[in-house]
Amino acid sequence: MRLTPAHKTLIALSCAAAFGGFAATAMRDALESPALASPGAATQAPAIAALPAAVGTTPLPSLAPMLARVTPAVVSVHTKQRVRVSPFAGDPFFRRMFPELSQERINESLGSGVIVDAARGLVLTNHHVIEGADEVSVTLSDGRTLKAEFVGSDPDTDIAVMRVQAPNLSAITFADTTELRVGDFVVAVGNPFGIGQTVTSGIVSAVGRSGLRGLGYQNFIQTDASINPGNSGGALVNLEGALVGINTASFNPRGSMAGNIGLGFAIPVKLARDVMGQLVATGEVRRGTLGLETQDVDARIAQGMGLSETRGAVVTRVFAGSAAAQAGVRVGDVILAANGERIDDRNALRNFEGLQAVGSRVTLDVLRDGKALQLGTGLREQPRTLAGTELDPRLDGATIAELPASLRQSGAGGVLVEAVARGSRAARNGLQKGDVIVAASAGSFDDLPGFRASFTPAPAQLVLRVVRSGRQGDLLMQ
Repeated sequence: MRLTPAHKTLIALSCAAAFGGFAATAMRDALESPALASPGAATQAPAIAALPAAVGTTPLPSLAPMLARVTPAVVSVHTKQRVRVSPFAGDPFFRRMFPELSQERINESLGSGVIVDAARGLVLTNHHVIEGADEVSVTLSDGRTLKAEFVGSDPDTDIAVMRVQAPNLSAITFADTTELRVGDFVVAVGNPFGIGQTVTSGIVSAVGRSGLRGLGYQNFIQTDASINPGNSGGALVNLEGALVGINTASFNPRGSMAGNIGLGFAIPVKLARDVMGQLVATGEVRRGTLGLETQDVDARIAQGMGLSETRGAVVTRVFAGSAAAQAGVRVGDVILAANGERIDDRNALRNFEGLQAVGSRVTLDVLRDGKALQLGTGLREQPRTLAGTELDPRLDGATIAELPASLRQSGAGGVLVEAVARGSRAARNGLQKGDVIVAASAGSFDDLPGFRASFTPAPAQLVLRVVRSGRQGDLLMQ
């Protein structure tokens, strides 16, 4: 978007007059729930001296006309969660002996959301805003409070979709974020700290930002607009009032309550829109996978392969029948880019895969034996669960699943034992529901495809390394 002198003047004025802060939570591992509401407390914004309407005969530019269109589409999200509180919280034995002493408590919290489809009443917000909630309602800018119906959510991208029913809803339009550039002006709207709808402004500090700990699959827009608790799920818009992103997080080494330091992050609207489409259609998100395992390029590997930079993902295993196998990827190939996106390490490749839908076409830039190649393929669906008997008879009766997002985002790897049938062979071998398998006879692995690959060929002796209740041990499967 080309900026006129009027736009530049507008931003200078809006930055000077902006009140409060908007936007999301701190890094999710620092703040796991939005700011708590203060029941019964109504906060009134302080009065601010108005700027003159003109300087001489020249009218001053203003964001007000654009915001008049945008703010009716931004809502406050209220959640309630019922929890049982025991006076013996630290003692499991007494909790079980005296369950009648537990009392129900209702936790309330606040966030923000954006109406993106007025006809169907669809509202976009963050997964962590509504996670675990028993009741969710939204308050419109005109004061109406509506009960919200949960449509679906995706923890890995932190996107959730709700539905409300009411006449005269206002929806926001989607921007084309492919043209978004560092330095473009953006405006954020949300409900920080529960004080009411607030607008702040800034610029795009970076695009395609990733590598932030604890935030799942990442392709963030970074902005210096103020990000504060309670604005998770709020709108980041351009100067035309079109939705650029969904605000999701801020970063401050001292925690979110220490204040804004100009490091805010928003989910690009294209990603949010793609995820929403799958959630509305099926209630879940299906992801594509290349079907391979990789490791980081270190200095030794870079030197041995003649790489000028210590970066990339070295292929260590290609699964039979996978998209990577169909493309001709081989063990020892170094993946340097995917669809033109730079791949610095194995996490960058996993992040890229996790943001692609099933069937997406992918072009890989590969270095093989010192020669640059381009390999193309279509991604296939990433399985979520496997029956143990599909892998090995010694696992009969067990259901193996991908780790939940909360564990993966904390840095854990491996697979989850989702269920174990009573009296089954897996049960007799000592497997229990909730076990996390982190290694097998063939070695360690990160995910379900890696676990499956460890059974090719089938090991003569099968030993599983299991984490159970924080303790690690080995199980011999017979």
